[in-house]
Amino acid sequence: MRRFLLWYGVSALRRACSKQSLDQSDNIKMRSLRAVLLSALAVTLLNPHVYLDTVLLIGSLGAQQTAPGAYVAGAASASFLWFMTLALGAAWLAPWLARPATWRLLDLLVALMMFSVAYQLISA
Repeated sequence: MRRFLLWYGVSALRRACSKQSLDQSDNIKMRSLRAVLLSALAVTLLNPHVYLDTVLLIGSLGAQQTAPGAYVAGAASASFLWFMTLALGAAWLAPWLARPATWRLLDLLVALMMFSVAYQLISA
């Protein structure tokens, strides 16, 4: 585990120090609405957590509630709120995430976190 954390930290540090570019203007091509919707459907339905969350978590915990319908409605609205926040947050952060400096900073933070966890595991 420590080796993996150290390797991942070194990899993130190397990415942060490299002159990598995020310019993908040559690779941009328009996708049809059908292709986008099919991709979203595949990512959703092929994700095992969808079934774990809906069937096991909501099903087993909802069955123990005195008002299971209210529990399911609350879980569904919380899920909707979460994914809307992710979508709006991604749109809001898109200009910053298009900058290589932002990714360098993120890679430095990842490296710092990995080295910190590895150090805690080594010193324990």
